Amino acid sequence: MGGNDEMGNVEEESLPPPHLDLYEPLLEKEKVATAGNANGNVINGTHHTAMIGTRVAPIESLDYELVENELFRQDWRSRKKREILQYVAVKWTFVFLVGILTAIAALGINTAVENIAGVKFLLTVKFMESNRFVWAFLVYAGFNVMLVMSAALLCVYIGPSAAGSGIPEVKAYLNGVDTPNIFSIKTLVVKILGSIGSVAGGLIVGKEGPLVHVGSCIASLLGQGGSVKYGLTCKWLRYLKNDRDRRDLVTCGAAAGVAAAFRAPVGGVLFALEEVTSWWRGPLLWRAFFTTAVVAVVIRTGIAWCKQGHCGMAGEGGLIIFDVSGVQESYGLRELSSVAVSGVLGGVLGSLFNQINAKIIVWSGTWLKKKGKFAKIIQAILIALVTSICSFGLPFLAKCQPCPDHLTIPGEKACPTYGRAGNFKNFHCPDGSYNDLAGLFFNTNEDSVRNLFSKGTNGEFQFSSLFVYLTSAYSLALLTYGTAVPSGLFVPAILCGATYGRIVGMIMGSFYVNGHMDEGVYALLGAASFLGGSMRMTVSLCIILLELTNNLLLLPLIMLVLLISKTVGDAFNDGLYSLHVHIKGIPFLEAHPPQFMSHLTARDAITRPLIWFSKVERVGTIAEVLRSTNHHAFPVVDDDVECSGKPVFFGLVLRSHLLVLLKKKEFAKNRLSRSEVQSSRVTAAEFAKPGSGKGLTISDIELTVVEEEMFLDLTGIANTSPYTVVHTMSLAKAYTLFRQLGLRHLCVMPRASEGQPIIGLLTRHDFMSAYLLNLYPHLRQNNYTKIQAFTSKRDEQL
Repeated sequence: MGGNDEMGNVEEESLPPPHLDLYEPLLEKEKVATAGNANGNVINGTHHTAMIGTRVAPIESLDYELVENELFRQDWRSRKKREILQYVAVKWTFVFLVGILTAIAALGINTAVENIAGVKFLLTVKFMESNRFVWAFLVYAGFNVMLVMSAALLCVYIGPSAAGSGIPEVKAYLNGVDTPNIFSIKTLVVKILGSIGSVAGGLIVGKEGPLVHVGSCIASLLGQGGSVKYGLTCKWLRYLKNDRDRRDLVTCGAAAGVAAAFRAPVGGVLFALEEVTSWWRGPLLWRAFFTTAVVAVVIRTGIAWCKQGHCGMAGEGGLIIFDVSGVQESYGLRELSSVAVSGVLGGVLGSLFNQINAKIIVWSGTWLKKKGKFAKIIQAILIALVTSICSFGLPFLAKCQPCPDHLTIPGEKACPTYGRAGNFKNFHCPDGSYNDLAGLFFNTNEDSVRNLFSKGTNGEFQFSSLFVYLTSAYSLALLTYGTAVPSGLFVPAILCGATYGRIVGMIMGSFYVNGHMDEGVYALLGAASFLGGSMRMTVSLCIILLELTNNLLLLPLIMLVLLISKTVGDAFNDGLYSLHVHIKGIPFLEAHPPQFMSHLTARDAITRPLIWFSKVERVGTIAEVLRSTNHHAFPVVDDDVECSGKPVFFGLVLRSHLLVLLKKKEFAKNRLSRSEVQSSRVTAAEFAKPGSGKGLTISDIELTVVEEEMFLDLTGIANTSPYTVVHTMSLAKAYTLFRQLGLRHLCVMPRASEGQPIIGLLTRHDFMSAYLLNLYPHLRQNNYTKIQAFTSKRDEQL
């Protein structure tokens, strides 16, 4: 087997491994089935496809293992101290640039959203003040529809990979899945512009998730030297020549995105560690922390500059900050019981949100695929129109409330508020009164969060208004997340959680008139519970919320509510991002192997025929193998019987390295000795992995008949120390090794030295549950799955 990384899910015909011919080239053709599986994925030997953005695309695996061949050793031995220091300095420079550029992008998005939304609200209020409510609605809805339609057009026709939050794709990339175009410069531009359109257009979405994708895009573009396709590249950028270094840089970019979204540098590092990365190294912690520190400095500098009036109507807009100074900080058993109730409520509502949203996306994806691209645009427009009707029309159902006698909200100077933001929105109410529901609906999402989190506002919102807003925001978030626009879930989750947190606070206030916590604190705890119940994060969310509140006294309450909500949510289904990874069909390796894998050995997962090369192989044989297979690695066998007396496994050679040698045409006319063949002029720099989609293919190489009869020495480029396991090792143990080391190929060796030198290679495909359960149906009963709120036919089959 040659290490095919295009993961299909259909059982192949199992073939016995070929006998080793010591003198003639070996080429064993693969017998491949022709049927596809229920998801449309084709069998082994073809590309595995996954839903990336709004279209289906082929994907491959990444290789985070260092290839220790002779060229690699010579390259490191020949490096001078100055070159090593330069390499280290470049990596630190890159993470510094990632922090600066991500922070600038976040400030630009915030400024644009606040100014565009400000113009929209001011024009709408102007018409409302003159009692022209129809014109006010037309202006309001027209702005929203145009902005959302622009974002959808960009995503559908220019950058499909920019749709959604991007966190599932970033998570998959850091797990070892190469998702095409997910980090391209086109995706970056569409993500930024689309986020402005979808957030300023009033959708119940946030820009925090997209900022994680933006930071990762910036990091990836720096790591691969820019974009050759669009001519935006510099030679001095091309220092990170392998997937391992680029993975570390993308991790720093993801951390920078969270730090820029919440002004939470430590929370950004922990988010990357807990949620998106599958591997973590000690040096990476320092670089990620340095990146987020740079982000925090640039963000605070930008806010100070905006406060001076240089950003139009932006100010501090778009940054979710909760001021808890002055609120009651003591709590007892009765507060802990209400916190436990919020945690259970968050776990139930969060898991229900995940399951319903997953069902909606699966159903709508199937329907939209039949209708074409234009249907995605119509879907986004309809959701924008429905959101506009709700946010403009529902506040008319609320009763006008008299303004409080005194204001205790910092920055709130008058009631009612006539501008574009504020707690006490006038809307259609007479002077001296306000519309509490308009303070939630008729605002940007970030300003609505501020109103819910505001302290000293006990009794500001009626129970009926909070219930209406919770139902509407929850339903709209379910419909919106998954539309063909950039959209994040952090803000919708905070809005829903803060709303029912306020409700819990009001109920507690009715039981305990004196001495209960501020309703703003309950809103914060409710937001934490919904985030924990839907995203299933604990440590990173806890630190992010603490950095937002700047109050360590709330730490025990936040920890308790997160633990309860995550525990309750885990009893029903997986976290939202994990579900979306599954829906997209991405071959993701979870942290722990399924239980049924303990009943299989490494040998049981190998069903494909074995193809290997001799240390000195005929050029025509290599070219024919590369043309007829999609394998990305091939075993190299030492068949020099005079030295060993039997074939011996020598190492592993990559497809990309073979293509480089064929392109250079450093061939020999006959089977020369090792020293003569290794006198080629190929350098280690030529084997550096190019950026995404820019590598050599076999179709780029033309060989004459004479050249195909020549020979090529593979000893200099073969990895002589690949990771290996014996064929009797349990597949669960091999899974753990494969995932924790970030491998693309794992060699399976025979226990005895006689016979063939290697049994086969395990790749990501061989660890996929659907593939293994198709091979061994009797193990389905041992395949434990979580309790699901709703079951599908596919879940029942598995």
